[in-house]
Amino acid sequence: MMTDLSSDASEIRAATMRLARHLRQQRAVKTMSDGQFAALAVLRYRGPHTLTALAEREGVSAPSMNRTVNSLEEEGYATREPDPLDRRKVNITITERGTTVVDETVHRRDEWLARVLADLPAADRDTLLAAARIILEAIER
Repeated sequence: MMTDLSSDASEIRAATMRLARHLRQQRAVKTMSDGQFAALAVLRYRGPHTLTALAEREGVSAPSMNRTVNSLEEEGYATREPDPLDRRKVNITITERGTTVVDETVHRRDEWLARVLADLPAADRDTLLAAARIILEAIER
């Protein structure tokens, strides 16, 4: 017999969405959109990308990503550079200023979550850590 897990799924979804919303609010640049930060984080942790590759990774259209990259360039967070091996390609690269924004935002998010966790009993923190590992394992299958 199949168990109806829709109520459990709804509760987990709601909790993770609220957590994600609170984490997104912890940012170094308050005016930066989630999409801009996501693109910048890809460049920080995955290295330079072409516009098409960045758009595909983020699941958006190339024109949408072009607007995002344009705004990141205007603020000095990213730059476009010719590919050293194929001059027809242009790579989008994070700047030092962009790296600082990503690193500071990640730090703020980790610090905020650490403060939240500090208020919990050790057993609850252990439970949340186990749940985080289970969630990651489940979605990476």
